[in-house]
Amino acid sequence: MADVRVEGPAVERGEDVLTPEALAFVAELQTRFGAHRDALLAARATRRAEIAAARRIDFRPETAAVRGGDWRVPPPPPGLVDRRVEITGPTEPKMAINALNSGANVWLADLEDANTPHWRNVVGGQVVLRDAVRRTLAHTTPEGRDYRLREDGELPTIVPRPRGWHLPERHLLVDGRPTVGALVDAGLYLFHNAREQLDRGSGPYLYLPKMEGHLEARLWALVLDHAEQSLGLPAGAIRATMLIETIPAAFEMEEMLHELGTHAAALNAGRWDYLFSVIKVFRDAGPDFVLPDRGAVTMTAPMMRAYTEQLVAVCHRRGALAIGGMAAAIPSRRDAEANERALAKVRDDKTREAGDGFDGSWVAHPDLVGVCREVFDRVLGDRPHQLDRLRDDVSVTPEQLLDVAGVPGERTMAGLRANVEVAIRYLAAWLAGNGAVGIHGLMEDAATAEISRSQVWQWIRAGIELDTGETVTEELVRRVIDEEVAGMGELDRRDDARTLFEQVALADEFPDFLTLPAYAMVD
Repeated sequence: MADVRVEGPAVERGEDVLTPEALAFVAELQTRFGAHRDALLAARATRRAEIAAARRIDFRPETAAVRGGDWRVPPPPPGLVDRRVEITGPTEPKMAINALNSGANVWLADLEDANTPHWRNVVGGQVVLRDAVRRTLAHTTPEGRDYRLREDGELPTIVPRPRGWHLPERHLLVDGRPTVGALVDAGLYLFHNAREQLDRGSGPYLYLPKMEGHLEARLWALVLDHAEQSLGLPAGAIRATMLIETIPAAFEMEEMLHELGTHAAALNAGRWDYLFSVIKVFRDAGPDFVLPDRGAVTMTAPMMRAYTEQLVAVCHRRGALAIGGMAAAIPSRRDAEANERALAKVRDDKTREAGDGFDGSWVAHPDLVGVCREVFDRVLGDRPHQLDRLRDDVSVTPEQLLDVAGVPGERTMAGLRANVEVAIRYLAAWLAGNGAVGIHGLMEDAATAEISRSQVWQWIRAGIELDTGETVTEELVRRVIDEEVAGMGELDRRDDARTLFEQVALADEFPDFLTLPAYAMVD
């Protein structure tokens, strides 16, 4: 028997989910698969070095037979047949209830980028999921306002997103070592809810983030196979949607579906982390791999069109659904003009996705559900998806996927300031326990903060000249930090956020994820 210890502080109703049996299940996952995860993380570093040396990625020759083979994933399971509108958000009680009452088809219950790994969020999120699955979730604010689940009509299918393979969980130790955050999140959810979901006519479904290739998908397949056997579930009951949000994964979409096998349901275009990955992987590859201002990079850029069209073509060829990405614009209930601008941006974004063959897409706010549904209803009609649209016209090359130089836009002082300000404001909120933050009318999460800080790091190393004629140097960035922080007032955790930003944007060696040093600063 493994030695399991909870090192985190007490959390309200934590005993409901941190039962001895549930902890033993998580410990077994850690014991069986922890070392395998460690080896895959080491392989990432080797792969990154190979790509950096070649300044190129290509489709893997050793998996050509998979790409050329005649195979398909199983058909969509109950609750995941029609996914035209998916709403994402953290597993905070009020936001969870609003998401479940929104009229969306799917709720992506985010334990990852829209969350933070404060122990109260890790455990509290599992309590919310347990109650949501059983339709008993309720919340009363300190001001006395009650939030309850709607009783009329169906609620969205619940699909949690655990943390990526790289994140540890230092509040839960197995044999004296931190556990793998992904195994904690997925393990606790499946232990408490898999059978309940099946009994309710749905199923235990997951979103799987941050993978960099098919070998990491294979590990998830092993984990899910073991979970089914250990929990007495039918084979293939656990179905998963993988986010294609790293540039190496864009070259292994078919292989990832093939490796996930009977568990595979869909792929999602995780556009913001994808941009972060492009910067991270090619951060020192020269001027041809330097993007313009974050705000100038749209989904109509040639490399982004190649990425999304490849995803739809791969999914439909293999029988998997293709789910579109997040539109970051936030509607406003106080400013009619700002609201209409946000709705127009989202409408354009979803119209393009539906027209390209996506079967559904993401929104981050209940007020955007109607816009997304309207667009997909117009394309789908009474059909639940458009799997029959095979996109045989798509043939994407490595050069198209890697055409960073072809992204239109400038590198400006305004863009540099926006990167600094948004990242520091977001990090302050993150350190305080809030992983999804509205800033200047856009929903920011860990992925968008990663773009901001990694772009600053790359611009310094590449000596980028801005529209003002100034060259981006560490000294210039420090001056901008001083000026932007001075304008933030008494922002909670501001100074800590500044320190963290400088650590991840100005370090000599590029930190792979800002959430790793940030995690050392939370309870």
